[in-house]
Amino acid sequence: MAVSRPNIVLIKCHDLGRYLGCYGADVETPQIDELAETGVLFENHFVTAPQCSPSRGSFVTGRFPHVNGLMGLAHGNWELHEGERILPHYLSGAGYETHLFGLQHITQDTDRLRYDHVHSEGNLYPGVSPSVHQVNRARNVASVVLTFLEKQAFESPFFASIGFFELHRVEEENGRFGFDSDRYEIDDPDEVRPLSYLPDRRGIRHDLAEMHGMVYAVDEAVGTILETLEETGLDEETLVIFTTEHGIAFPRAKGSCYDAGIEAAFLLRCPGVADDGNRYDELISNVDVLPTLLELVDVEVPATLDGRSFLPLLTSDGEYEERDRVFAEMTWHDMYNPVRAIRTERYKYIRNFWHLPAVYLTRDIFASEAGRMVRETDTVPPRPYEELYDLRESPQEDDNLVFEPRYRDVRIDLARQLHEWMQATNDPLLNDPVVPGDYSTITSWPHETS
Repeated sequence: MAVSRPNIVLIKCHDLGRYLGCYGADVETPQIDELAETGVLFENHFVTAPQCSPSRGSFVTGRFPHVNGLMGLAHGNWELHEGERILPHYLSGAGYETHLFGLQHITQDTDRLRYDHVHSEGNLYPGVSPSVHQVNRARNVASVVLTFLEKQAFESPFFASIGFFELHRVEEENGRFGFDSDRYEIDDPDEVRPLSYLPDRRGIRHDLAEMHGMVYAVDEAVGTILETLEETGLDEETLVIFTTEHGIAFPRAKGSCYDAGIEAAFLLRCPGVADDGNRYDELISNVDVLPTLLELVDVEVPATLDGRSFLPLLTSDGEYEERDRVFAEMTWHDMYNPVRAIRTERYKYIRNFWHLPAVYLTRDIFASEAGRMVRETDTVPPRPYEELYDLRESPQEDDNLVFEPRYRDVRIDLARQLHEWMQATNDPLLNDPVVPGDYSTITSWPHETS
């Protein structure tokens, strides 16, 4: 039987994508797999940006990065617009007691989040100091959450946002960015399955084997939280979400609008609503999560949101308006990298707005073993201004069809849809290069006519 106002436990981590056993990855994640089996799993959940803060900002506002203002990293002179309402604001207004555990990376000013209780220090950026690394490791955060749940010192219903440091790369003494292998159990590189969209090279296998250790730590921490919910009896009245903000920290994934960059795990379990082990293959954007949660807890969904609720898909109450496309974008990370993209069930169209290398590598990837394996091929050739991929024929997005005559109509149609979306959402990129600043007072922009 569905609970009308369930507790909400949101568990999220860095740089995971869908690299989980339940999504077919070559890694054992039994605890998270069990959540998928006792809840539901979304096969085609995509994020609005292949980077941390902009994607997380979309998740909590239900609005695209260039709409809510968070077009770059929260520690890099980017902030949500003044007046932006986010998930804890809505839930607090609905009578929820709100709690923050671990990392958040949405704003440098934690007070703007307006959580009733903040249970962690240094909760903004994963790379500021070794002490913050340690505090926000999955096992440590899960331990704090365990105590919170066991004491039950809260007014129900409660909302707990739980953020893990993993799978963020760490800068080592030699300047290389790895996965902190001294702290984690790692796998044998020779036994690791290569990534389909990258060449099978030793450095890439090395990094994957290291990354597995962080995946295991996340899985263990999720298991701790789920087990505690069950032991305390809270599982019968708690909605649990597990997700991440973008793809893994490898070339052509994090920092790119290819599927490996914008794919994200999304698992949800809610008694009486999502508890049958179903796997949904409908297109879902992470801007859709907020309106779904608001509808679930009977809070009016603002018309200003860019997302749409997928609750009817779960409950069969009402008609679900299925998406035929999702949008993604990137503007700033550690450098200016303006990209906009549209993805349908079959096609991906990417519009690049700046003259850059073929594949942009974020700083942590560029200075990694995996990055070293592809620097010559990915960072030397110039990037095309348009990219079109038939995902049925080229799921690795390695065959650009933008100049193929038989795909001309597809290219024109998707380019038009992307441009119309940018116009409708007042994307500042239609005007001039975008620099960090406040775009909240601008209501319209000049735009191209061709």
